[in-house]
Amino acid sequence: MKIKIDGFVLSIIAVIGIAYFFPQWGTSESSIPIDTISAMGIFLIFFFYGLKLSPSKIKSGLKNWKLHLLVQATTFIVFPLIVLAFHPILQNEEQEMLWLVFFFLAALPSTVSSSVVMVSMAKGNIPAAIFNASISGIIGIAITPLWMGLFVQAAQADFDFTEIYTKLIVQIILPVVLGIILQRYFGEFAQRNNKRLTLFDKSIILLIIYKSFAGSFEGNIFSSISLMNLLFLFFAVLVLFYTVFYLTGFVANKMKFNTEDQITAQFCGTKKSLVHGTVFSKILFGNMASIGIILLPLMIFHATQILILSIIASKRASRSEE
Repeated sequence: MKIKIDGFVLSIIAVIGIAYFFPQWGTSESSIPIDTISAMGIFLIFFFYGLKLSPSKIKSGLKNWKLHLLVQATTFIVFPLIVLAFHPILQNEEQEMLWLVFFFLAALPSTVSSSVVMVSMAKGNIPAAIFNASISGIIGIAITPLWMGLFVQAAQADFDFTEIYTKLIVQIILPVVLGIILQRYFGEFAQRNNKRLTLFDKSIILLIIYKSFAGSFEGNIFSSISLMNLLFLFFAVLVLFYTVFYLTGFVANKMKFNTEDQITAQFCGTKKSLVHGTVFSKILFGNMASIGIILLPLMIFHATQILILSIIASKRASRSEE
């Protein structure tokens, strides 16, 4: 079986490399207005996201409520609770920081595009995957900051819920609502140009990643993390992924889901959105110098989930054909 390396993952690695060798382009003294470009890009990402949300499909998708409940509970409750269980054993500031970035990863919503693609590859319930991945992003706008507010306030003195939700409303909710309102006029255009819009999304995310890592490299932030903790980070990502994946499968089996619904539950419930993660990191941790570290587990998780689920999807698809 031939495994195709995801081009976006390679692009992320390349952008981090550029940020390492040329961090000056992403500093506040740079003549390149990266913050302005990324702010406009974020607005357009979620505007196009709203254009692609069909109210009729969302309404019809509510029927399979048990599957939706399992996926959303896994995404916003099971994930954070697993990471939260390790909070009492933290012993120093470095461990506290690593735990916080993992908790941020756990509190994020599911991703849309790769969830649907993977479910399609594995011959799962595609309409349910579209519904859950889409609704997850909307729920995450409210839930993710609430989870993070429990712990970020102690680490960041200027963490203000009023300011956070104002930014969320302006940069995310407003464009999504605007997109939904205009969906009847431009929805077909958005669907027809979905590949180009996805390329635009990824370009903006790569720009934000560059900016985040350039600041961290410029401030020499990564020197504060030991090699042992970096290795632990990779190991913890794998453990977290497989724990949630098999736990979701076990619950889906106990709930007597058919094969298609079980695939959708496992594939959507274990995903975390890099798009929402990069955007939320700017809003929640915008003034922290260590924002590159905050995104590191998310990017490792993103690459890991694509690789592992691609292999699992291929196996399940071939089994279905047999």
